[in-house]
Amino acid sequence: MVRLARRDQGVGTSRRMTSTATIETTMSYSDTAPLTLRCSSTDELRPLAEAVAEVLAPNDVLLLAGGLGAGKTTLAQMLAKAMGVGDDQYVSSPTFALVHEHRGRLPFYHMDLYRLTGEEGVELAGLLDYFDLPGVCVVEWPDRMGSLIPAERLEITLIPETDAGLTRIVVLVPHGHSWCLRLNRIASRLGLTTIVHP
Repeated sequence: MVRLARRDQGVGTSRRMTSTATIETTMSYSDTAPLTLRCSSTDELRPLAEAVAEVLAPNDVLLLAGGLGAGKTTLAQMLAKAMGVGDDQYVSSPTFALVHEHRGRLPFYHMDLYRLTGEEGVELAGLLDYFDLPGVCVVEWPDRMGSLIPAERLEITLIPETDAGLTRIVVLVPHGHSWCLRLNRIASRLGLTTIVHP
């Protein structure tokens, strides 16, 4: 079961059943209101990955946050598959290489900044150059970027519920007008009705 909630300055709540999920949403008028999901299994991340992949465009940045084992790399794999990255291009965490490049509908640049200590390490590794390329950058451990984080981005935080097996809370926070509009499209693809005022 997937549960979704749109929060922050809510003005109304709705609930509906679909064949695959119970969906809860609270309408919001805030441009940076998060979309919060509760996924009870890893497989329930797949519809989210497909909905996000559908709205991705050149130069987009996705930041995947969460602790070790939260599911960041699993979500990146699902995003890559939804972006048309073939099975011949295995998507793994680039912890030691820092970045892996994959071919799909758009170039898919998967970064893992875990080993870096901060902004200087990110700059020295030349990773900022990827943000100027006409592909999609998916960044694990984005906190290492500090003030270098692009203004236009979608932040996705995965929070395991330690007492509930594989259950995760997933929070999507849009930054920038374009992402606010596209978060509406993502929510709609997942069966939600939302209102985001530009």
